[in-house]
Amino acid sequence: MITLKQAHIGDTVHIAKLHGSGAVKRRLMDMGITKGTPVKIRKVAPLGDPVEITVRGYELSLRRADAEMIEIKA
Repeated sequence: MITLKQAHIGDTVHIAKLHGSGAVKRRLMDMGITKGTPVKIRKVAPLGDPVEITVRGYELSLRRADAEMIEIKA
C-alpha cells in the first residue's frame, strides 16, 4: 500500500482508497479527495508536515497524519 505521504514532489497520482472512519473520512471527502481523483503533489515542508497538493483545481494543505490515510496509485 502506497500512501499520499510517500509520493514525491511533482508526482500526479490517483486516489485509490480512503482509510479512516467517521468525521475524518467525511472531512477528506468534503475537501474533494475521493476515489479516482487525480492529485498533484506540489510541496512538502522540510520536516514532512504539511503536504501541499492540487486537487480539483485548488491547492490544499494536509497534515502528515491525514496524508497517511490516503492510499494512492501512480
